[in-house]
Amino acid sequence: MNTDNLIKMANQIGQYFASEPDRQQAVRGVQQHLQSFWTPAMRRDLKAWHEQHPDGDLNLLVRAALTEATANA
Repeated sequence: MNTDNLIKMANQIGQYFASEPDRQQAVRGVQQHLQSFWTPAMRRDLKAWHEQHPDGDLNLLVRAALTEATANA
């Protein structure tokens, strides 16, 4: 899948969970969604893009979800 599409979808997921008042719960929600509904290749490609563009246009909750998921893996 095109990286631009992955970023767009990830940002939509982050935006959805942004309404959660508990930030940690929101990050876990993003993590769970990515784990449940994205293929391993999609997750791997998004993580690789984020590592190459740490200040890129990616929702803060998604950034946290990817960083924490990587740290806990």
